[in-house]
Amino acid sequence: MIELTKENFEEEVLKAEGYVLVDFWGPTCEPCKALMPHVHELEKTYGDKVKFASLDITKARRLAIGQKVMGLPVIAIYHGGEKIDEKIKEDATPSSVEEMIKKYA
Repeated sequence: MIELTKENFEEEVLKAEGYVLVDFWGPTCEPCKALMPHVHELEKTYGDKVKFASLDITKARRLAIGQKVMGLPVIAIYHGGEKIDEKIKEDATPSSVEEMIKKYA
């Protein structure tokens, strides 16, 4: 899991080859913390087909807002510099996130 920052987001996500999953989370977001171990498990299964990365939005608020992340958790899939799919808030369950990844893996 690549830890994203304001400095590396463009290089690691927007300019990346292939599909990139970004886990937008925050340290005070309990659903985010509950989902995180599941996302790490999904990386073990799909990490060879999709690049996994996470962004602590408390360290990059403007970046998160620029990516239209208004609530947490958000699990988004990027391709070709564009956000092409996402699961937000209560829709971001381990099973729904895996279904979304399967569409692109």
